[in-house]
Amino acid sequence: MSKSVQIQIAGADCPSCNKLEALCREVVSELNIPANVDKVTELERITELGIFVTPGLIINGKVYTSGKIPLKSTLRHWIADAAGVQI
Repeated sequence: MSKSVQIQIAGADCPSCNKLEALCREVVSELNIPANVDKVTELERITELGIFVTPGLIINGKVYTSGKIPLKSTLRHWIADAAGVQI
């Protein structure tokens, strides 16, 4: 059984931020795992998370990337690993 994953996309309403959010939702759906995908748009909160270039990706409280959109295959691996799922 997979565990719930908390995914945060750090960044305002920019095209890359929106693309990363959509990609995360797509991967979560494909993997069929329980997850919350939330956007963090407040600049102060974004910097508190350690993100200084957007978009930022935080999974279960850990920063995975900042300033770029990972490949879908990489994102699948990160999310599956966080959920304890073998792919």
